[in-house]
Parts: sequence; structure tokens; C-alpha cells
Amino acid sequence: MSEVVSLSSVTSATSVVVGGLVPLSTVDFPDRLSAVVFCQGCPWRCEYCHNPHLLPANVEPALPWSEVRDFLERRRGLLDAVVFTGGEPTRQPGLVAALADVRALGYQTALHTGGCYPSRLEPMLPLLDWIAMDIKAPFDRYQDVTGIAGSGAKAKASIEKILAAGVACEFHATAGPSLLQPGRLLALAEALAELGVRHFILQQCRDPRGLALPMPNDLIDPVRPLFASLQLRRCG
Repeated sequence: MSEVVSLSSVTSATSVVVGGLVPLSTVDFPDRLSAVVFCQGCPWRCEYCHNPHLLPANVEPALPWSEVRDFLERRRGLLDAVVFTGGEPTRQPGLVAALADVRALGYQTALHTGGCYPSRLEPMLPLLDWIAMDIKAPFDRYQDVTGIAGSGAKAKASIEKILAAGVACEFHATAGPSLLQPGRLLALAEALAELGVRHFILQQCRDPRGLALPMPNDLIDPVRPLFASLQLRRCG
């Protein structure tokens, strides 16, 4: 089944399955006061998922899109932007319309994605001011993290589309147990650098007990020269 969603046949924003709404965030879009819309459903099952309650797709929305839009209407002039995250927001056929809706209200727009649906992502790119993409593993080892065959090719295609579009973006990876295996972080960094990624963020991961996993220097140091900048985000 094709992933392509054309702008001429875009699904209504009312079809977006909203799993939650954060009315104010200072961290989800750099230098912007943002509302954050959580979209329900994700096809991947990553080992370190931060929002596992948003993985199931066939659930009742936490609130309808009309209520989200009404809230945003009331907050005009007080917020700068709206961030769509998940789950996997590009899974929502109505997201193109929702982005257009938000921009018509005068907001900037941002997307947090895993890159699951590159063809669905493409028509969204002209409607986005900023994108954060979570990178899981070297592309040939994505299935180890996501549990889904072919997910690495999807992620790679999404990175290529984002870079080609020239949208402001960040690419980050969470240093979970799979990525910290010998050679994997360097292999991922080399693949990203070859695609043209110049700035890379490595996020510390917590284990099931809530303890931060170490990020050894001997794994990180070989990665630094591959990028114009490498930022480490450690657990607070």
C-alpha cells in the first residue's frame, strides 16, 4: 500500500487522533514558547520509548482536534509555535491539514519524528519551521531497535528528504543498550555524516530502573571529528 499523501487529496485535520496536549513548553522547539500536540499511534516498538502509552493506534482520542484548535485560537499572541510529536505524528493522514490550520492561526510549526513514513513526511515539509528526528541505530541494524524490518531504509529516506528541503532541523540519537554496542555508534555517525548531517546530538538513556546509562568516551571521541558539532544531552 502506497504511503504517498498528496496535497490535492489531503485528509481533514479532524481525523488527527490526539493523545494529549501540553499547553506550554519551553524545551520542545528551541527558543519558542510552544504548545505540544501528542499524536496517537506508532508502528515501531523502540526499546527506550519515552511515551509507550501513545504506541497503540486504535484508541479513542484524548480530545478532538476541534478542542485543540479552539485552545490555540485563545492562545494567539501568547504562544509562538505548535509542536506535533507522538507516537509518530506522520502516521496521521490529517497532519498536513492540521499543520496548515495551525499556520493559518499565525503559529510556527515543528515536528518530532522517527522518520517512519518518508512519503507522508514529504508534503509536510513546506509547512514546517523546524524538525527534530530521532535516529535509532545504523540503518542496517534498525530492526534491532524498532522490531520492524525495513525501518532503517525508511529512516534514511526521511533524513534525505529533510536535508533536501532545507528545513531547520536537528538529528539526535538516544544512547540505549543497542547503540552502545561496540562499533554501532561510530557506524551510525559515519552514515549520517555521509548523508550530509553536520550537527548531531547524542542523548543519554535511562535503564528500566531509571538509572542513566554511561556514555563512554572511547565510544564518543571517534564520533566528534565527523560533525561540525556534537552535543551531549545528559540526564538531569
